[in-house]
Amino acid sequence: LTDLICGVLIMSFGLWVLLDNQSFIAVLQESSTTLKVASYILITVGSLSMVMGFLGCIGAIYEIRCLLGLYFTCLLLILIAQVTAGVLIYFQRDRLQQEMSTIVKGMLVNYTGQNRTTEHSWDYVQRTMKCCGWVSPGNWLENVWIKNSSVSLYPCSCRNETLPGTDMNETGLCEHLSADRPVYETGCMHSVEAWLLENCGVILGICVGVAVLELLGMILSMCLCKSVVQEDYTKVPKY
Repeated sequence: LTDLICGVLIMSFGLWVLLDNQSFIAVLQESSTTLKVASYILITVGSLSMVMGFLGCIGAIYEIRCLLGLYFTCLLLILIAQVTAGVLIYFQRDRLQQEMSTIVKGMLVNYTGQNRTTEHSWDYVQRTMKCCGWVSPGNWLENVWIKNSSVSLYPCSCRNETLPGTDMNETGLCEHLSADRPVYETGCMHSVEAWLLENCGVILGICVGVAVLELLGMILSMCLCKSVVQEDYTKVPKY
């Protein structure tokens, strides 16, 4: 039963990463192959855990040693895969951070306000975190539309409510008449990294909890397997 629950949790997290369109994750989805692969792996591992949990229950109820052995082996492989993934992410964190920075800066250069997935998600990030650009608001000066426009434009989602200016829009590019742009002066990089670290702490806690439950399941299946003297396939329910 615990593995069924763990499987549901892992698969749900994978689906959230793949389908989310209201946070910084959505900004990375369109361009980050690493994130897409990770989400598919999570969904696969979650589905496999659910199947193994069901087989483990059948093996425990009807005392079928081969199912208990299969359950133990699959749990061991899943646990090894989780530890390996965690180690790879830890040692590749600098490369992943660089990839994240490249994706965001490329999106800022080509921003039009018409893309309802990545661009609107980034607008949401800037509004809620009260920041502008990646390193600084100066990143927006590389935007193709802002550079080539005959009027002074700035991203509407960067609008600082405490400064005087035009009416506020949630997305797209807005025109400003004053010499200084009415935008937030801090970039979003540190805010986004803090958000990711905060969520990584939650994810890490869930992963540790899942790993402990998997270890308990492995120990229980091994004990049950030893207690079964011989396989008795007559106990398998017939349909």
